[in-house]
Amino acid sequence: MSEPIEWISEKWKNVEVRYRVKEILQELKTDFQHILLIDTYQYGKMLLLDGRVQTAEKDEYIYHEMMTHVPLLSHPNPEKVLIIGGGDGGVLREVLKHDSVESATIVEIDPLVVNFCKEHLPLISNGAFDNERTKLIIDDGADYIRKTDNKYDIVIVDSPDPVGPAKILFSGQFYREIYNVLRPGGIMVRQTGSTQMQEEEQEQAYRLLKDIFQYNAFYLYSVPTYVGGLFSTIFCSDAIDLKTIDIKKIITKYDLNQLNTKYYSPQIHYGAYQLPPFMKVIK
Repeated sequence: MSEPIEWISEKWKNVEVRYRVKEILQELKTDFQHILLIDTYQYGKMLLLDGRVQTAEKDEYIYHEMMTHVPLLSHPNPEKVLIIGGGDGGVLREVLKHDSVESATIVEIDPLVVNFCKEHLPLISNGAFDNERTKLIIDDGADYIRKTDNKYDIVIVDSPDPVGPAKILFSGQFYREIYNVLRPGGIMVRQTGSTQMQEEEQEQAYRLLKDIFQYNAFYLYSVPTYVGGLFSTIFCSDAIDLKTIDIKKIITKYDLNQLNTKYYSPQIHYGAYQLPPFMKVIK
């Protein structure tokens, strides 16, 4: 009889992070990826895709709130939102907190991720997939962007790292096609990885996006379960410069929406794009 697993590791080229495990809850292989759900002592239930931590109960709100409220509160009136990826439903949950949002379309390539998270991590989506404003589309995000006639105020690219089926979501062609589905004044955000472990992702994204959008700005936040800790997102628009938004307007909109957040605040919003000197070479 095999010994129970006590620790599980997320391995990078030069770094390995280990989590003490209470129990392996579920594991399956889909057509696209390996899904593993564990119960940890420190972070509660944790979801890994192909060996990389995607979300954990204890700190998931940090990533989901920052990916959502920074762009939505920066836009004057976000009505139509598109989420590429995000099958756990956390970003969708936060998007639906905004009263101005009339529709939230989520495009996820792997239906088993959505079903798995709804069943085993229901608090992350918190019923968001059943909201009447939600439209779930099972499709490749790049294919959907290429063929859709719909236009959006906000596009949130909530993808895993650039490997496997997500690799195309880091291409210049994909970004240009996102540009074409944005309404005038629209905003795109996408995660660009750990500032310590994935510097090349920030550099690559900036090189591609500066030739597509007029305004491009990184903002930062700390997610304990993402290797390297300090995580980055890039904010892109032809009309809205993240670095010149009046914080008083953000405070007003935050209060009007009566947002219930655990990490995000207007003050965090403002501080997140005050980059440390080591990142200013790509500001």
